[in-house]
Amino acid sequence: MSKILERLYNGIIKENPTFVLILGMCPTLAVTTSAINGLGMGLTTMAVLVLSNMLISMLRKIIPDGVRIPAFIVVIASFVTVVELLLEAYLPTLYDALGLYIPLIVVNCIILGRAEAYASKNNVILSIFDGFGMGFGFTFALTLIGTIRELIGSGSVFGFKVLPAAYEPVTIFILAPGAFFVLAFLIAIMNKINLVKGKPAGKGGNCDNLCKECSNLTCSGRLIKEDK
Repeated sequence: MSKILERLYNGIIKENPTFVLILGMCPTLAVTTSAINGLGMGLTTMAVLVLSNMLISMLRKIIPDGVRIPAFIVVIASFVTVVELLLEAYLPTLYDALGLYIPLIVVNCIILGRAEAYASKNNVILSIFDGFGMGFGFTFALTLIGTIRELIGSGSVFGFKVLPAAYEPVTIFILAPGAFFVLAFLIAIMNKINLVKGKPAGKGGNCDNLCKECSNLTCSGRLIKEDK
């Protein structure tokens, strides 16, 4: 159970694919003009991620190392095709809104990265929860970005007007530059939170906290501190 919770926590917070790993930027910036588009793309990606992780984990001992990447892409592409056909049949409005970015899920580095880094090396149950955690983290990020852009850019959330009629929408937020503004703002908040927590440098942290806890006297950082 602890490993399952670790997989969920890892994908949603510790290694959030959008705010921490900075992966999958094409759909993040392109389709988050509204909250519903962000949610739809996130859930679509999560479904493909969970299913591909599951199947790749099941076949991990059968797929030869020499062809593992092409095999992973075939598995991912198969599930993307299934999801795309289901969206076209049952959610045509969302299908039209997401457009080209649905088939581009095949080359989304989040899905291929998890297949290579985790699903191909771990059992089915953990791989499923790893996919669910990363997918949920991606969905949360896209929905949050879409919500902020839609709220500021049109005064509504999920199509419902929430700001008074007197509000003057800032239309740049539903255009391409708005995606960069919102993403940069949210990443800055995430980095600030990590700094407060004292995580390692390079991932938004504080090296001094580590040096205080470190017992390695041969560490160059500790030697410099002691010389001072």
